[in-house]
Parts: sequence; structure tokens; C-alpha cells
Amino acid sequence: MSFSLSPLTLARGTQEALLLPRMMNRHGLVAGATGTGKTVTVRVLAEGCSALGVPVFLADVKGDLSGLARAGGDNPKVETRVRELGLGGFAYEGFPVMFWDLFGERGHPVRTTVSEMGPLLLARLLNLNETQEGVLTVAFRMADDEGLLLLDLKDLRALVALVGERASELRTRYGNVSAASVGAIQRGLLALEEQGGARFFGEPALDLFDLLQTDARGRGVIHLLAAQRLMQTPKLYATFLLWLLSELFEALPEVGDPEKPRIVFVFDEAHLLFDEAPPALRQKIEQVARLIRSKGVGVYFCTQNPLDVPDEVLGQLGNRVQHALRAFSPREQRAVKAAAETFRPRPGLDVAGAITQLGVGEALISFLDEKGTPVPVDRALVYPPRSCLTPLSDAERAEIIRSSTLYGHYERSVDRDSAYEVLERRAKTAQGELPAAAPSTRPAAPPKAARGRDSFAEAFAKSAVRAVGSQVGRQVVRGLLGSLFGGRR
Repeated sequence: MSFSLSPLTLARGTQEALLLPRMMNRHGLVAGATGTGKTVTVRVLAEGCSALGVPVFLADVKGDLSGLARAGGDNPKVETRVRELGLGGFAYEGFPVMFWDLFGERGHPVRTTVSEMGPLLLARLLNLNETQEGVLTVAFRMADDEGLLLLDLKDLRALVALVGERASELRTRYGNVSAASVGAIQRGLLALEEQGGARFFGEPALDLFDLLQTDARGRGVIHLLAAQRLMQTPKLYATFLLWLLSELFEALPEVGDPEKPRIVFVFDEAHLLFDEAPPALRQKIEQVARLIRSKGVGVYFCTQNPLDVPDEVLGQLGNRVQHALRAFSPREQRAVKAAAETFRPRPGLDVAGAITQLGVGEALISFLDEKGTPVPVDRALVYPPRSCLTPLSDAERAEIIRSSTLYGHYERSVDRDSAYEVLERRAKTAQGELPAAAPSTRPAAPPKAARGRDSFAEAFAKSAVRAVGSQVGRQVVRGLLGSLFGGRR
């Protein structure tokens, strides 16, 4: 089945609101108060991308998006909107969906390694101050210099403990290391483990190219991240999505302005990305957003209030969908005014007044034209979704997970030889409990998977390449944020 590059029609006002595939990597914003229709807009966007052959990564914050996998027909409001817009050729349709879960309960487990996450994002995740972050950076540098592989949290705990023990020795090499900072890092790691964050660190690490899939009909796969439980630890949620965005930037080659994006990334509850973020981190988020469009990645922020997104990032978002906002408090009134001023005006339309009067499923929309110029804002009705608005049952979700081409690959975690094991052997050797040349405890490689993917040995070898640099430097790879924030490759 072939797909044309026809524009995605998301809504209709005085004319149809057309999102051009070539402009989808110019990023976008979907904003509006609770209950105004943001989730349906995101659903329609995901369906359109999939039909175009573009994969989508979308966090399912409220747990109501799993119905994307099944054809609709279960909601009378959809039928009403179809008649209201006169959509004669409208047909219900399910879309290819793949489920992911950092906790491995409602989707394929998502993992990365400590080394790939890097010290800056980990410092934010652990609520470290600047001094404590410096000590964590010392630990990573020490891992680089001593060739220690950092894969999971026990590796990092063992390394931080070693830094504390050797504080006086390290002071002249790396700078002051205080016992208080070491203790704060260890407490942060313990808290992260208790919140279930330890499941996120380990192997096999996520292969980002598994997100760039299409089905047999050429439709882009919609990757749904189960985020209901994850939202209880909002910093883990925000840090993971920022890490994923940065890793996509590093993994994908430059493509300039492609005919359509390679993947569209939707960041729901976008304010969590910027809450309590230090200025340096906010600056680098803006930098990532600006640079990643050249890799063919479109980023769409979804939030209740456009003021949740800093101006330097908001300026990168060329495609705008503004649902209704309330204007009871001074801050809300400022938000309405700010949102109105970001649109290219349309003669005869009071944008600020319309924002507070929009109905459910109605929005002010301005997309980029073929020259990259915002079209005049229009008041429009969002098209109805073709998929089912009712979430899947647990049995239906489990069936889709089991039938996935990835099933069995990420479900099997393996704990291989890394910093924890190396340091444990060193300690036992020093105490005379082991001979000087202890045999490796690395597990034997399982046989090659029947479905043609890399064997576990090959997958881990690739992970090792990502985690360890040349034999001369043996530096731990950080990923994009490591290099952007002054890390070393």
C-alpha cells in the first residue's frame, strides 16, 4: 500500500486546517484547559501520522489512548461530529500500536544504562544540588579513567561508595569530595530504587531504531508509553522523555527538511520538563529542540497553559493548536493574552476573546504553510478520531504485547559483568578471598533469537560499544546531553 504526502487535515473552520508533512518537523504546541479536547487532538494527530507512514511516540498519561489499536464506532459524539462536518467518506480504523512501560508491567520494558543517561540528567533525577552534582560528575570521570562499565544502579552505588572511600586521594585529581555529598547521592539512589526507577537502568537497553517501525501496510507504528504510574514520579517521567529525545538526536543522521518526519514525539504534561529546571538545563532543552528538527524529528508539546513552556522553546513551535483557556485569575488572563499574541491575526477574529469561548473539540489553529510561514489563525472544529475512544481491556492489551515482533527481547533482563562485579572482585582480592586473576562471571550468551533480531550477546556487545569508548581512553559514552553539557565521549 502506498501513501501520498497529502496534508493531514486536523480540523475545519473557514477552511480546512492542513498540517503539511514537510513542516511537521518544525514542532508544535497543543494547549488548553482540562476537558477542552487536547487528548482527542493528539489522537487525531497520531492517527494522521500513522496513516502517512510516520511512527509516533506518545505518553499515555491518563491511560485512555490504548483504543488507538482498535476501530472506533463506540461513541455517539464522534457520529455527531462526522455529521456536523459533513465527512461523507469517514470510516473507522484501528492503527498499529506498540506498548512500552518503564516498569515492565503494561508494555515492553524500557531500559537504558547509567552511562547513557549521564551525570547531569541523573543529578536532576536525584534532586542533587550543584555541589552534589559535581561529586557525581567526579564518579563518572573516575569510571572513565578506570574502565568501569556503568549499567545499573548498583554499579553507580558501588562507584559512589568507592569515591567516598578514596576522597582524600581524589581531591588532588578531581577536586574536593565531601562525605555529605556522597551520602546525599546514595540517599537519592535509594529513593529512586524504592520508586521503581531501578527497573529503568539495565540491559538490554532500548534500541532506538525499534521506534522507527512501520507495519505491513506501511503505516507508522504508534508507540504508547504507559505513564499513569510513571506520573507519580514526575521527574523520572520528564527525565526519561528528555533522554529519549536526546538519544534520537544522536542516533539519527542529518536529513535537513525531509518530505515527512522520521518520527513524531509528543510530550504530554510538558510543564514537568521545565519545572525546577536550572537555567543551564532549560537552555540545553531549547538547543535540543532547535537542532533535532534537522534529524527529521517533530516534537509536539502538550500542556494546559502555554506559559508552561519557556519563551525560548515556544519560539521553536511553528504549528499551534490552542483549545479553550479559563481566565479567572491574573495568571490565566496573562496566559490568554500571551496565547493570542503568538498567532498571526485573521481579520474579523478576536483571538483573545475566542480563546475563552471555545467549545469542547474546538480550537484556534495556525499551521505553517509550504514556505514555513504561519497561516492566519482560524477558529475550527477538530476532526473526529477513527479509532476507539474506549481503552482496551487488560486481555486485549496483553494480546497485542504478545503478538509484537519485539516480544521476548526486552522482557528478559540480564545482569552482566560491570562496575559492581569488578569492584566486588577487587575488594575480595585485596582481602585474600579470591586469587589475583579471578575468572569472569559474565553469563554465557543465549542462542540467536529465531525472529532474526540480534542475539543477546550481540545486543550486549552493541551496548558495550555505546558504553565504552576507545581502548586508549576507555571513556564512558554519555549521549547527546553529555556532550552538550560539557561531558566527554
